[in-house]
Amino acid sequence: MKLALIGYGKMGKLIGRLAEERGHSVTVIVNESHASLRAEQLAETLRAADVAIDFTVAEAVRRNVEACVLAETPIVVGTTGWDAQRLEIEKLVTGSNGAMVYGANFSIGVNLFFRIAGYAAELLARFPEYEAFIEEQHHSQKKDSPSGTALKLKSVAEKHVKVGEIAATRAGNIPGTHRLGFDGLADQIIIEHTARTREGFAYGAIMAAEWIENRNGFFEFTEVIAEKTGVDVGEH
Repeated sequence: MKLALIGYGKMGKLIGRLAEERGHSVTVIVNESHASLRAEQLAETLRAADVAIDFTVAEAVRRNVEACVLAETPIVVGTTGWDAQRLEIEKLVTGSNGAMVYGANFSIGVNLFFRIAGYAAELLARFPEYEAFIEEQHHSQKKDSPSGTALKLKSVAEKHVKVGEIAATRAGNIPGTHRLGFDGLADQIIIEHTARTREGFAYGAIMAAEWIENRNGFFEFTEVIAEKTGVDVGEH
């Protein structure tokens, strides 16, 4: 599979290395030098790839998706922070018979964590003496706060319990830690996911790229995992 990497920072470089280890090739790299290009111009470059993987910034997602739609190149979007544009981007993709996979987090472990969190929230909702809270930690260079993963975790939990403001920490080189807690008078229950490296996110993005090739539609990463593993990790 020929890949286009949109964004060539730490994640882009890691994805490129791991993709080549899996037998794929990186034929297009879109970096800061392409920032001024319109979607129509970028599409000319992206046509050389079978699938594009985007790890850039929220402000660039709309243009990047449009460029991929014009190029008829499926796109995997690992960038977060563009939730306010989700409906607009979904219409763009589906209305043009495009293909896109997006996710708050491309780690398989995190998506299983969402499933566990949903079940825990459903169970603890029966005991109002426990109050739910969410904490997340990331490296100091992460721009969105709270993280997309934390917001997704909150949406999963709030199907059953009320969750207050998310506590977000930005420091050092933390790949990512997320906690869903339930605090009561006598004790506290905490469910936690800790990422040790960024490789889990990179492998998930590559798996999504392999899955979306030759497909059409607008998909969340949970659907990819459900089909490939046979495990339903949708919201509980």
